[in-house]
Formats: sequence, structure tokens, C-alpha cells
Amino acid sequence: MPTARSHGFKISYEVSGDGPPVVLHPGMFQDGAHWAHSGYTPALTAAHTVIAIDPLGLGASDAPREIEAYSLQRRVDCVTAVLDDVGADRAAFWGYSLGAMTGYAVAAHAPERLTRLVAGAYDPINGFRSAVDQAIRELGLPADIDAYEIVKQGASADPYQAVLIGAGDLGAFRANYDAFSREPGLDTELAACGVPILMYAGTADPWHDPMRAFAERAGAGFFSLPDADHKGGWDRSADVLPHVLPFLAEDRPSHLRP
Repeated sequence: MPTARSHGFKISYEVSGDGPPVVLHPGMFQDGAHWAHSGYTPALTAAHTVIAIDPLGLGASDAPREIEAYSLQRRVDCVTAVLDDVGADRAAFWGYSLGAMTGYAVAAHAPERLTRLVAGAYDPINGFRSAVDQAIRELGLPADIDAYEIVKQGASADPYQAVLIGAGDLGAFRANYDAFSREPGLDTELAACGVPILMYAGTADPWHDPMRAFAERAGAGFFSLPDADHKGGWDRSADVLPHVLPFLAEDRPSHLRP
């Protein structure tokens, strides 16, 4: 895999396809190849140069155990380092969950590097805690419980993610989660970034309603996946792609658009 370097750390990524570049950034306990495994990458490569990133701490990328390595600015720097490495001044960005949060951060702090942003299943207003707090209440657990193991166990129920978790560095996973779970929302900066945005979530995902509310207020595009929870919003690529592909096609020359 090709690699970029950011703050001394190796960031691995895969490039495939041909056309305007689009960065794919996965969620927590996922890697870049998960996009291909779930049916997204093959649908994109006919019209786009797909850059699928292994985020810091996951896949073939380095796995530091220091929380500060996973700050929002460091996440932005990892993405821009990959863009620099492939020679792309600007690209579309598609992220899910943790990947969506990273996309929000790139749009807020380096909007000149993005042509457009697709964000799946992450609350831009209140961040990570809005979904976790609801899950803790529904499970009848103490409000101050450490939710890390709950999140990791949920991810491990997916066979693909279970393999990734088993092969990974648990200390790096923990540091990544600790940074991710403490980040506030970026709604003010995101609304002012000037990047065209398309957002989506399953109707059974706790982040659906705040995402829709932000999209309505900020003039961003939004679509719902009926009855899908957080994992379902990822798994249903056949329902997601018909919405996203036309949005990404706006980066292609007009005579090449569908």
C-alpha cells in the first residue's frame, strides 16, 4: 500500500479507478478496505479516482497510543497529507461515523482542500455523546459508565470488524476512541465552510434527527434510510449509492456526467 506521513506517523491508503478524486474515510474499528468489502468502492471507480484511507490506529497505518495523536487537527492533517502524497489539490470526501466527523473537521479547518463532502451517521451538533448517552439510558446502565467496551463489542459482532480488531493494537484503539468520544460538535464551523454537503443516516440511528436538523438549517442535502440503525446505515450500500453518486458526479466535467 502507498503511504503518506503526518506528524511522523505512516498513513496507508489505496488508490483505484479513474476520474475526479474522492477520499473514503471509514468509521471506528474499520479500515479503508471495508468500503470495497461493503460494495462502495466498485461502484465508484468507473467515474472516480478512489482514495481509501486506513485512518491512524487502524489497518496498515501506524497506531500510536497517545490520545493527542487523534485530535481533530491531527485527523485533518492525516487527510491533507494523503492528498499531498497523491498530488491532489482538492478532492471530494466521503466519511461514515468517525469518518464523517473527520470530514466535518476537514471542511471546517481546510475547506480549500474539498470539492464536496458526503457525511453518514454522525451528529455535527452534539458529537459522539448524543448517541452514546441514549444507548446507555436504553440499556439501563449508569450514566457515568465507560462506553468503550460496549462500542467495541458492538463492532466485534461484525465478522469483518472482528478480524480487524483482533489484529489491531488495543492501546491505539482506546486512544482513538477516547479522542473521538470527547470531541464537541462542529456545526457552527461546518455551516460556514462553503463546501457543498450531503448528509444521511438511518431513521433508527440516534444521530438521524440532529443531522436532519442541521441540514435543514444549513441548507445541506440530506436523505434518510428507513428503519436502518447505525450499522444498517453502513451495510445498505445499495440504498445509499443512488443518492451519493449523482452528488459526487457534480465534480465531473458536464459532458461526462450521467
